[in-house]
Amino acid sequence: MELYLFRHGIAEDAPPGRSDSSRALTNEGRERTAAVVKMAKNAGVIPSQIASSPYIRAMQTAEVAAKEFGWRGDILPLVSLVPHGTPEAVWADIRDLRDESAVLLAGHEPLMANLAAYLLNAPGLIVDMKKSAMLRIDVPHLGATPRGVLRWMIIPKLT
Repeated sequence: MELYLFRHGIAEDAPPGRSDSSRALTNEGRERTAAVVKMAKNAGVIPSQIASSPYIRAMQTAEVAAKEFGWRGDILPLVSLVPHGTPEAVWADIRDLRDESAVLLAGHEPLMANLAAYLLNAPGLIVDMKKSAMLRIDVPHLGATPRGVLRWMIIPKLT
């Protein structure tokens, strides 16, 4: 299975009285997100499933990805992808998607970096997931613990 870890784009600051989960992408965040997706599409990425944290900025990131990829399915909300989620919970959700060939996961820091290290079976690995960064990890087997292979990372500055 190809996994695409996609950190949400630049989001607005939360005004007083509004929750962190309601923060939306800025115009710049949408533009950078779209540019990264276009580069991924040019590299041959074709997601069979797009999943996202239920937070607004991550869902909007997933929506931009779906539009740019021309993907027609429903975005799957996964509570495991919230910022304070755990890699183990995300892995359990990924294993439930075993029939998919390529899954894009839109989420947040610090989860995305921690998830990358977990999927690569490298707990001490530090991954700098910039906003709108996309990381590809291939996981050949969906056993109890992952043993993925890092393929590439796209950051907005490359676009």
